[in-house]
Amino acid sequence: MTEFILPRTGTTESPLRLAVFISGSGSGMAALLKHQSSGCHHQTVLVLSNEPDVLGLKRAEESNVSTIVVEPPNLEPFMEACGGARAVALHARRQAHEQIILDVLEQHEIELVVLSGYMRILTPFFVREWKGRLLNIHPSLLPKYPGAHAHRDALADGATVTGCTVHLVDEGIDSGPILAQQEVNVLPDDDEASLSERVKSVEHTLYPQIIDDLAAGRITLD
Repeated sequence: MTEFILPRTGTTESPLRLAVFISGSGSGMAALLKHQSSGCHHQTVLVLSNEPDVLGLKRAEESNVSTIVVEPPNLEPFMEACGGARAVALHARRQAHEQIILDVLEQHEIELVVLSGYMRILTPFFVREWKGRLLNIHPSLLPKYPGAHAHRDALADGATVTGCTVHLVDEGIDSGPILAQQEVNVLPDDDEASLSERVKSVEHTLYPQIIDDLAAGRITLD
């Protein structure tokens, strides 16, 4: 496995250039853009979505941030090239999709990638290129409840406390080094929607703070 290489230290005069990856409403991205409006060591210069016409793209455009949609390419050519072997074709398509994204990041001189509701699992092919400069926020207190259904899993488990975790992304699923966590109480009448909203409100404060710390060089890895 490749080592983590953290980004350079940004300044207010030369802020770290961020790309935020989204797949939906972009509420976390909007919170980050609001945080950055007061001046800090990082600046979002690109919002990338794998889904067209989502609210997050409109929010970014309203904030005068460049946006781009990079959808996975059509599967059929890969099926033909792989002789109909679906698993091989899917892998080849994922790598081709991520190569397009890598090229976009290079074109925009991106220095840190921030995942904010991006609903695709990045492959080791991509992670190796950005390891240490690739951040995610997950709606649980990792290592508890990894994966796409953290709130459902916490409620099914009878958890009384959950929260969110900011971590560096590695080749696993929600398994990279943890940078920060914040707890949120699970209320007796919570369902997935109500719990999600309360955790999101904490995420929208914690994530920008940790990005501040990383951009300012206040985070180190042992």
